[in-house]
Amino acid sequence: MGSNHRSENPPILNSLAASDDELNPAQRAAVEHFEGPLLTVAGPGSGKTRVITHRIARLLERGVPGEQILALTFTNKAANEMRARVQALVPGNRVWLGTFHRFCAQLLRRHASYAGLEENYSIYDTSDSRKAIKRVMESLDIDASHFTPERIASAISWAKNNLATAESFEPRSGRPLDSMVARVFPAYQALLLASNAVDFDDLLLHVATMLRDQPELRTALDAHYRFILVDEYQDTNLVQYAIVRALSIDYPHLAVTGDPDQSIYGWRGANLKNILEFERDYPQVKVIRLEQNYRSTPNILRVADALIAHNVKRKAKVLRTDLSEGLPVNLVAHGSHKREAEAIAARIAQDLQDGHRRARDFAVFYRVNALSRSLEFALHEQGVPYQIVRGVEFFQRKEIKDVLAYLHLLNNPRDDLALLRIINVPPRGIGKQTIQKLQDFALLHGMPLLAALRDPAFAESLNARSRKAIQKFARFWEHLFPLSESPLEEVVGQVLSTSGYQAALAESESEEDVERLANIEELLTVAREFDERHAGPGGLEAFLEETSLVNDTDDWEEETDRVTLMTLHASKGLEFPVVFITALEQGLLPHERSRESLDQLEEERRLLFVGITRAREELQLSWALRREFRGQRRMTIASEFLMELPREQMRVETHEEEDELDFFPPPPPAPKPALRPRDVNVSLTTAAELGGVQTDAPPQASYAADQFHQGMLVRHPEYGLGKIVALSGNGERRRATVAFASAAGEKKFILASSPLRPASNGNS
Repeated sequence: MGSNHRSENPPILNSLAASDDELNPAQRAAVEHFEGPLLTVAGPGSGKTRVITHRIARLLERGVPGEQILALTFTNKAANEMRARVQALVPGNRVWLGTFHRFCAQLLRRHASYAGLEENYSIYDTSDSRKAIKRVMESLDIDASHFTPERIASAISWAKNNLATAESFEPRSGRPLDSMVARVFPAYQALLLASNAVDFDDLLLHVATMLRDQPELRTALDAHYRFILVDEYQDTNLVQYAIVRALSIDYPHLAVTGDPDQSIYGWRGANLKNILEFERDYPQVKVIRLEQNYRSTPNILRVADALIAHNVKRKAKVLRTDLSEGLPVNLVAHGSHKREAEAIAARIAQDLQDGHRRARDFAVFYRVNALSRSLEFALHEQGVPYQIVRGVEFFQRKEIKDVLAYLHLLNNPRDDLALLRIINVPPRGIGKQTIQKLQDFALLHGMPLLAALRDPAFAESLNARSRKAIQKFARFWEHLFPLSESPLEEVVGQVLSTSGYQAALAESESEEDVERLANIEELLTVAREFDERHAGPGGLEAFLEETSLVNDTDDWEEETDRVTLMTLHASKGLEFPVVFITALEQGLLPHERSRESLDQLEEERRLLFVGITRAREELQLSWALRREFRGQRRMTIASEFLMELPREQMRVETHEEEDELDFFPPPPPAPKPALRPRDVNVSLTTAAELGGVQTDAPPQASYAADQFHQGMLVRHPEYGLGKIVALSGNGERRRATVAFASAAGEKKFILASSPLRPASNGNS
């Protein structure tokens, strides 16, 4: 479809033409494509960011107004990098470039009334939304012992990511969890609406619903954003797909870039079909493959290609590079997780001592955050500086969330959840009975809690002491509200001082409060830095939106000279000269959940592929024969993925007395999903409730104390089936408290001399 464009853009720098000369033929074809749909299948390290940014610059050069270009990605880091590159190519451009959630948050503020909201709505993070669900469950008198708020929140999130609203959600027959969700979902949404709040998933779902139900708005937005570019398209879920599809009907100039082999967010709702079936949605699409890799050595790429070739759901491609062969990929077996960590730390320390590398050249990846502990200890022992990338951690600290709750309530006085968090923080003499009276008064008069708190009629209903505390708190808000448009640093400073929060921490002598004081003072620094880059009104609202949409890698300091520790999921989009991938063991990578589904197993393989292709020059994969994890010490089995690698082209090592290890044992037997039903809570009342699983373990002479762990199912010759509910002690003195299904109840045993033996399905 043709488009009329008028040039309203600043002149393109000469550097654009010069840098265009550096594009390879496939990259240039993607950059030069003008109108109509485009699918760029971009392998890791193939220069997709260069393609996207140069394509934006080329559209501007052709006269497309910047405000008609919308570029969407998934992380703030990627968005910031792209924005800087486009700005360097075309200074002063007006292209909107950012994450899906930020785009939808801003779009929703402009059209909030369509969703029944006001533009100053609050965004609830994961912990806030779970608290809201807990309140709903309590109001509905639902027992949380069987269906926890976390479990229901996850189910509601999954429903929203698949375009289901509270009204349209339909429970599936025979699924008790779905029936419970059907009760909680509508009440949860009503609470959000009354609080003028949304959760993360609502940001997308409200926009998708608006585009579906408001045809005039959809048409206007389609015409406004005529050229849409989507990065990491393989990570889009159904609701993101619906948004992009709705905005590219009249002007289908949709250019998506992605790689099915790097789709690793299925557990968040990412739908691999979106990229695999793009040609079906847009039959006139032009497909371009970027297979030239500019990051990794051929040795690393051969390992990556050999691994991912075992996946079925993919778009076949072969990575190639003109770089030198480099060092072989290391495959290392260790006797224990401790030796694995010590060897990695020693290797890094030696390279730093020899001057071969800087600390920031190294990254260590693992499947779950819980595996970082031994690595942290080993690096500390070697004196190696390191950073752990857990982006949302700062903003999830209690003291930071407390201060942010004050700010949320200042911005959105209907935010009841924020008020309940800080009404007596720091302690100001407002007790539970007063808070309950406040909630009852607000419910009776149909008003938000803060409005009820400031109502003189409510204060008159209290005793003198409570009335004084409430009136003082109300005066605090009368003082604070006029400051809402002040610079953010001033607002935060007023909150800290006038509320008494900072003084309460400063007066405390506990080490924990000293650390909390340092953290809230760091928040002042964050506020000051925000003020430096945000001029004009709306700063408070913009800051709260920004802090609500923090990504996993937002706190990664690229220029800091420290070793980086992070999960494989967090490593997406990054690269390092030297990469260590640890704990390649069955149950960890691939994760134990993947035994239930071939699709999940393929995603685990893609996760390892992503980790491998983060390495530029050196890569080491390792596993340990024994690992202590989640309170239990266990023997491990090497990951089945290690058996899919081209070992003849790799350097295989075992350490010291570990050379007798059977490095590549036969693959485990095929999984039997029927023995691991979803959403079934194992009970101890009868063996039948174990779903027919045979619980008798094969006879053994004896069992070491370390083989028993918290929550394990065990069998006693007299008392029968039981479950370990507590452990204590070490070595010969290690004790277990077991709750038996029989009338025996709870019994304690010294494990070294007890007749207990593990049941074969020993994990509860």
